[in-house]
This record gives sequence, structure tokens and C-alpha cells, in this order.
Amino acid sequence: MNKFDYVIVGGGLAGASAIQGIREHDSRGSILLIGEEMHPPYNRPPLSKALWFGKSKVEDIFIHPQRYYEEHGVTLALGARVSTLDSGEKSVTFGNGSVYRFGKLLLATGTRPRRIAIPGAEIDGINYFRTLDDYLGMQGDTQVNKSALIIGGGFIGSELAAALNINLEVTMIFPSATLCRRVFPEALGLEVQRHFQDRGIRVIPSDTAASISKKGSTFRTETVSGKSLESDLVIIGIGVEPCIELARDAGLEVGNGIVVNEFLESSHPDIYAAGDNAFSPYRALGKSMRIEHWDNALVQGRWAGGNMAGAHEAYTYQPYFFSDLFELGYEATGEVDTSLEVFADWQKENQTGVIYYLRDGRVRGVMMCNLWGKLDMARELIRKGAQMTPESLRGAIR
Repeated sequence: MNKFDYVIVGGGLAGASAIQGIREHDSRGSILLIGEEMHPPYNRPPLSKALWFGKSKVEDIFIHPQRYYEEHGVTLALGARVSTLDSGEKSVTFGNGSVYRFGKLLLATGTRPRRIAIPGAEIDGINYFRTLDDYLGMQGDTQVNKSALIIGGGFIGSELAAALNINLEVTMIFPSATLCRRVFPEALGLEVQRHFQDRGIRVIPSDTAASISKKGSTFRTETVSGKSLESDLVIIGIGVEPCIELARDAGLEVGNGIVVNEFLESSHPDIYAAGDNAFSPYRALGKSMRIEHWDNALVQGRWAGGNMAGAHEAYTYQPYFFSDLFELGYEATGEVDTSLEVFADWQKENQTGVIYYLRDGRVRGVMMCNLWGKLDMARELIRKGAQMTPESLRGAIR
């Protein structure tokens, strides 16, 4: 039985970032990083953005070169799946039966695409877009096909629609009335939809797929409203769910993610969680949240690694997220949710300005549209938690 001082389960950004955190406090402890994909850790945002627009190449998205792991004394186990976590014995078992013990463990297992529960949703060739292999396969498909149907109108669906529009006739279908309804106020969502339609993307809101079939190389998607849509490709992007099975089966506290305290420790003192799967305290908001964004995985993974190596520092960082959808580029931080009170301070209507998300008159989230370099101001408004009115917020961030 092999033993490592630190075992990291998850070969994504949070897991890779944990290496740096560990090495900042422990230069010699042995590290094992386990990833289910055959690729070493890479950044996911370019998969639906920069790679399609030629702003980045596949070789550019890897978080570290191979020599980094060698220089930092990291053993990589790629293409490996952990089948069992024994929190009492402090060990993990691979699918092939190999057992590894640990001193400290980080669960950075991330998320998986949510499946759609309709007939035909698992037909061969349907793409639940998530991984580098998904991108590589779809990139080849776009060279020989002419049309794509995207089921889902959130972040991933919108980004892929913008990307695939370069080469394909794209149709989008989603159940909400507007794109990205959870974060965009209705007027902004409608404006973004108009940009998509102006680029030739067919947008079908307030509808959803009822069944999918395939004849030859052509997919046929029947919708709840009675539409019949033919396409060469079908991509499903209806959100993700946290990978918590290892933690749950090991008896750790789970809910909407693996529950951790401010030090990113789970209910077992030697097991930590970070990244998309961690349900962690968000100090500035006074609540726990699970955050599915690149910036949080980057910083939280490093923070967890440091705490595993003895730093014992509370996670106080306020992460942000970002995207570009044709004419709209934005950065946002905090609780960005249109179920809250929403006030938009536009310099140019639905193009340039700031959207504030408030509860009981206190700013909980901020989205800056086509405004850059303002994140610290937004974070400070959230941290202060002062009572605000639309008049006092007007011009607060310019």
C-alpha cells in the first residue's frame, strides 16, 4: 500500500492550484494528483470561448507544463478513477483495486453535466459539452457538418452558440423567456438575444426538447410546443451538478456540494474540498455557497492546498466571473441572481453600465457590462453591506 502526505482527487484547476498552495508551506511532502481524464490539468473557459475564435491553441490551455509536476515532486495518476474513499482508514481505492493512503486529502472533483430526462437524450453523438475531448470531437464535427441545435440558454449554451456560429447554422432552444435569465434582467436578456439573432442564430425561447431521435446522420428534436427541429449536431448544456458521491459514501457532510468550513475542511479534519464541488462560506455575503467559476477554483484550490500544509487561513476571497457574448462583455462578483431586487445604472442602455443585485436594500452582487477594472469597487460595495437606494447607487461605479 502506497502512502502520500497529500492526495488530490481531481485533475482540474482547483486540484492543480492546490499544488502551489502546498509547496508554499511544505517543500518536501509527497503529492499524488489523480485525474479521470488522460490530459493533465487544463483551463476549461477556452473550450467554449478562445479556442473557437483562434485566440488560443490547445497547447496553451494546460495549467502547467509537464516539467512543473516533476520539479514540484508531484506524482500524476491520469486516466484513473477513485472508486472508494475510506475516511477512517484515510485511503482511496482506484477502480483497478490499487489502494493509496493519505495524510491530507483534497476533493477537487468538480462537476458533471446535468443530463436531460427525455427519450433519446443518450443517443450516440449527442454532446454534453464539458471536457477537452468534447471540444476536440466537436471541432472535427464542425468541419463536416452544417447545423447545430443547442439545448440550454445559460452560460455554456450561450457561449457555444456564439462560438459555433462561426461555421454552422445554430439554433438555440431553452425554457426561459430570455437568455441567461438567472443573471440577466429581462431587458438585457432580450438585447443579447437580438445580437444573437442579428448574427443569424435562431433563438427559440419558452420551449424545450421533448424527445430526440436520429436517422442516419441527422438528429430530429421534437419540442414541447410541437416544433420539429433537424440538425447535424445536438449539444446539451443545461447546467452541471457537483460530484459528491465519494464524499457522501465516505460519510462526509454533503448537500449542494461538499460542506466545508471557512478553512475549507470537510466534516473530517484531514479531508478538504475546493472548487466547483465545495459548499463553502462566503464571508462578504454571510452565507455558504457553491461557486462554479474559474476564478474561485484557481484561488480556492491554492488556499486549500496551503491549509492542508498547515497555513490554517480562513478563505475570505471574493471571486468573480466573466464572459463575452458578441457585443456584451461582462465581469461580475457576489450573488448575481435576478430573483433579488435588480437596479441597472446604464451609461448606454443594455450595453454599458452596472447592474446591482440587492436584498433588503443591500448590495449582494454586481455585474459590470463593458466596463473593466472595476471589480475592487464592486467588492467593496458588497463587503460594506450598507443600505443603498437607486439614487445612491447611480454613478457609484463608472
